[in-house]
Amino acid sequence: MKIIKYHSLFILLITNNFYAFSYSDLAAWEQFIQTRYVSQEKEKDDFRDFENNASQQVKEFYRLNHRYQTVNFVLKKKEEYGALQKKRLSIWEAFHYLDTLVDESDPDLSLPQSYHALQTAEALRNDGQPRWLILTGFIHDLGKILTLFGEPQWAVVGDTFPVGCAYANAVAFHDYFNDNPDKQNDLYQTKYGIYKPGCGLRNVHMSWGHDEYLYYVAKNYLPAPAAYIIRYHSFYAAHSDGAYTYLMDDYDKEMLAWVRLFNKYDLYSKSSQQLDIQELYPYYAALVAEYFPDIINW
Repeated sequence: MKIIKYHSLFILLITNNFYAFSYSDLAAWEQFIQTRYVSQEKEKDDFRDFENNASQQVKEFYRLNHRYQTVNFVLKKKEEYGALQKKRLSIWEAFHYLDTLVDESDPDLSLPQSYHALQTAEALRNDGQPRWLILTGFIHDLGKILTLFGEPQWAVVGDTFPVGCAYANAVAFHDYFNDNPDKQNDLYQTKYGIYKPGCGLRNVHMSWGHDEYLYYVAKNYLPAPAAYIIRYHSFYAAHSDGAYTYLMDDYDKEMLAWVRLFNKYDLYSKSSQQLDIQELYPYYAALVAEYFPDIINW
């Protein structure tokens, strides 16, 4: 399968058939991905089922995340990490660190994050997606090496959301925001808060985590849609539930189509399958080398 962009449509070429879908209607695409990739171990509706599947660990993660992700905290972290002066590492060194990391916020996967990266990338590869999109799947969670610098998981993983304006009901565990100090700031609890209508997400401060961090690290090496996917792939309230559209501009509305496409691979490829990195290494080594130098700033 491959995808061709034609004006406002994506054309999916699957064997001898084709399907077309617009940016605003990805139902056909979601049905295809659901049929092809939803694990035999889980039904589609079981993914991200926080109400029924979230463990106490997941709930405690979100309690801490929603308590401490304030405007001041986010601005501090953006200043601290934006200069990319923490380490100089290869993509592969960062990838192998994920061997040691299990995401405490994820109700669907208890394997190290390196397996999830390969599952996502291989699902994209098996469908003949563009090489830059396969690479995006392979590296999209590398920002989780923030834990290597001593950051707690509530400042690294989990769903992201804007700070400095009212919290949308679509954000997971919305009630936990009641303990956030920003909840007492009247301006921050208005619809637009510190922002202007249609200002564009690039002008919005998102909760701090691996999305924003890896965007800083990788943005100069990747095509614009890849960088956008990395920056907002955890912004489920927007790309899955349609929240915060009043902060978006036309660029966001176009780019979110790529995030939604990517999300189906990111989410529905999760399973207990453990792929062999040694077997897959030659392909991904060449792919990484196509876009990144040997060592980059983190």
